[in-house]
Amino acid sequence: MPLLTGVSPDRIAAAARRVMARCDELARVSSTPDGIERIYLSPEHARVNRLAAEWMRELGMRTRQDAAGNQLGRLERLAGDGLDPDAPALMIGSHLDTVRDAGRFDGIVGVLMALEVARLLRVPAADDRYGVPLPFALEVMAFSDEEGARFGKALLGSSAVAGLWHDDWWALTDTDGTTLRQAFLEFGLDPARVGEAARRPDELVGYLEAHIEQGPELDRRGEALAVVSSIAAARRFQLVVEGEARHAGGTPYDMRRDALLGASEAALAVERICAAEHHIIGTVGQLEAFPGAVNVVPGQARLSLDLRGEFDGERDRVWDEISRELDTIMGRRHLRWQAREVHNAPAVMCAPLLQDVVREGISSTLPGSDQPETLFSPAGHDGMSIGAVADVGMLFLRNPDGISHHPDEAVSAADVALGIRALAESVLQLAADRA
Repeated sequence: MPLLTGVSPDRIAAAARRVMARCDELARVSSTPDGIERIYLSPEHARVNRLAAEWMRELGMRTRQDAAGNQLGRLERLAGDGLDPDAPALMIGSHLDTVRDAGRFDGIVGVLMALEVARLLRVPAADDRYGVPLPFALEVMAFSDEEGARFGKALLGSSAVAGLWHDDWWALTDTDGTTLRQAFLEFGLDPARVGEAARRPDELVGYLEAHIEQGPELDRRGEALAVVSSIAAARRFQLVVEGEARHAGGTPYDMRRDALLGASEAALAVERICAAEHHIIGTVGQLEAFPGAVNVVPGQARLSLDLRGEFDGERDRVWDEISRELDTIMGRRHLRWQAREVHNAPAVMCAPLLQDVVREGISSTLPGSDQPETLFSPAGHDGMSIGAVADVGMLFLRNPDGISHHPDEAVSAADVALGIRALAESVLQLAADRA
């Protein structure tokens, strides 16, 4: 049963148009003139935080940039004629950073939809401020580094909020050799205070995120919205294949130990093994040959492996199978190989209650949709970190053709309108459950 009463379709449509226009406005904040690129602790990061803070203040929110560079707005819970600044909060939002040559919706649409939900639910308080008539406060979070495009480590912003910051991250460097510590200082943040971004479990009642699906399933099924059941388990490796560099013209094939060919066969093995599995995705996104001369047989090759799965155990089983296959390939080619794990994140299951409220939110928004689609997310999200301190729930929006991390990624204003209503209904369903 819908709980968001008295809100006209025209008002929801206007909210969706505002989201789409602001996506365009944020897309113009980029470090590159012919694309979208907005990385952590950059001048562009500062500019979009200022814009987000301005939009939050328009709604009567109390705003702050936390010690890790995340931008936060808060509407307090109404308590009698005043506001309750100590109430725990439901956090809703996503991220404003991008990959290089990005689209304009990945993450961004979730932050802007959260602002529109806050607009729909806020009410005036007696002291000329705004609050929410909910059993909890409402916070909109714009995370700062979900993608990891600058320092190679994803989820830095949300890791800080979850209290998962590691001191060895300070030595991470970007392509210009700038360390994370130096970037903090240049941005105006104090590395010694990053711990102040951490939230306690008793401060949060949960985290809800709306996000475009980064794949084609909803589009293929003709559905606009879906409940997310979990966020994929992920492991990333840097692999090195060692052979022998020799003259390209003078070395017979039976004497070659070509590291590039071994690495290429390894990449094909990853595809073959993972394609035969259910909900396992393996990707070789980087491949380099050394010494890299046109007339030299490659003596070394370096490649990356991104391995994801719905469940930790299945992902790890497939890594073991890939390892055995690489042993076979390299043995046959008289090569050596080694792997260094650079990322390991367990699967995060969305909380059953939050799955239920999102399901109710979708059903209330789409009459006749008693059993909305349920998908797991192969892509990572800030909820992977926030799950350490709060229950997590997610809502997917249809992504035409399933294109993401690319300028052609898309979402329609009509689906955004449905998503705004469904997200607001989800918040009200959670409030009713806790009343």
